[in-house]
Parts: sequence; structure tokens; C-alpha cells
Amino acid sequence: MSKPRLNRLFNARSGRALDVAVDHGAFHEHHFLTGIEDMAKTVATLVDAGPDAVQLTLGQAPLLQSVPGKQKPGLVLRTDIANVYGDPLESPLHSVLVPDAIQVAVRLDAVAVCVNLLDLPGEPQIREQCIRSILALRTDAERYGMPLMIEPLVMQTKPGTGGYGVDGDTAKIVTLVRQARELGADLIKADPTDDITDYHKVIQAAGDTPVLVRGGGRVDDRTLLERTKAVLEQGARGIVYGRNVIQHDDPAGITAALMAVVHDDASVDEALTLIGGAA
Repeated sequence: MSKPRLNRLFNARSGRALDVAVDHGAFHEHHFLTGIEDMAKTVATLVDAGPDAVQLTLGQAPLLQSVPGKQKPGLVLRTDIANVYGDPLESPLHSVLVPDAIQVAVRLDAVAVCVNLLDLPGEPQIREQCIRSILALRTDAERYGMPLMIEPLVMQTKPGTGGYGVDGDTAKIVTLVRQARELGADLIKADPTDDITDYHKVIQAAGDTPVLVRGGGRVDDRTLLERTKAVLEQGARGIVYGRNVIQHDDPAGITAALMAVVHDDASVDEALTLIGGAA
């Protein structure tokens, strides 16, 4: 993998990356908007906090790319929209690709694009839609030298509800990550496994494709930092966290703590001292 744009994603010293995902508004779920109601303020806060990248939609990306200077975070552009997070679910389910997504990403000076590879029980047509989107993106991504981040997301039915939640089954994650690798991913954004000591199996399935670990729902700071340390020690090349940063009482502090772990191999206790109000 030699795409020059990745030089602006991965830290030159550590070879790792922290990408803060703020693309939640695209998925038409009100509870996803908590903490990001004012997107201009959110992006400004993240620019000041200085993660390696911020993941945004085509409508919000200009908030980041209009910031002057060379030191702002890189842009990872979300290229698809899905309606799989509702409870109850809408019908029919869909995953729709942004038209001319790679050309849009080039014009916005993105460092990479992100697309889902969804695996939902009883809904094989959604994975087919995702595969078709990935294959369409792959052609233009190669032509324009745009790194393609595939997000293999295994989901399960929530007990007693009509919605889906993340499935942390190691075998299922490994299988979908392997498919993402087979489809030509330049980067893979994958969920943590329920048994975090299994994560080396996910790294193995990805081969030489860098794996960035998805954050998922909110957890306490110590749990988040311990999990981050565990996946990095097993070979992950970074993290893509959203709600655990943008819904935090101290977004700048938790960003600093995560950057210390990702780039400086700080201990969990050392990182916790960087968070305002941390015990």
C-alpha cells in the first residue's frame, strides 16, 4: 500500500492514527445527534484537540476543510447512507452510495473514504448492496489514488426489540474482515471482539491491510483506554472513535488521552490524568 494520502492519516513517528467519527447525522437517528447538535462548534473543538483525522459526510466536510493552515486533522469522507440503526427498523432497509463519491473526496482533499460492509441477520440483500458499492468505489479509488476504508459491521437482533446491535462474535467479525480484505480494502475499520484477547485474529484476517478499531457505544474512560491499549498491543494500527469522544464531557481531554496511548504508548493511568475531572 503506497497511496500518498495515507501519509496525512498515519502519524510519522508511531505509524498509528486516531480518527474521530462525526458522520452520525447521516443515518437519520435522533439519538445519534447527542453532543453534535452544533456541528460547527463540534468540528472547531476537534480541530483544536488535534486528532489525526475527522470522519465527516459530504455536507459537513467543508466545516473542516475551510479551516486554514496545514496542521488541521485530515478528512475521512463517509460515502454511504444506511437506515439500519432504527428501533423499530424502517422497511425496506437500504444502503445507498453517494454518487461520484471518489471525485467528491478528491475535490474535498480527503485522506481516505469510508464505506460500510454490513452483515445483518436475515437481510442478505443489504450486504449485496454494500458489496456493489465497494466494487464501484474500488474502480475510482484506484484511478484517483484515494485510500478506501471498508467498515465491516456484523450486527445482531436486539432481544425484545425490532432493531439491530453490534455482534462481537470473533468468528463473524473475522469472516467479514476477511471479505473486506478480499474486496481490496486499503484500510479496515472493525469492531472490537467481545473477547478482546481475540483481536489478533482480526488483525491476521486483515493481512497487511491496516486495521483501525471502531469505538461503538459509550463506555467509561478507563474501559475505553484499556480496550485501546489491548487492540494496539495485538497489532491494530489505530482507532476510529465517535460517541466516546464527541459525547464526552471533555472532548479535548479524552482526545489527548487517546493520542497519548496511540502515539506515545502511555499507560492507562497516565492517559487518565489528561482528562478534565478524571479521578
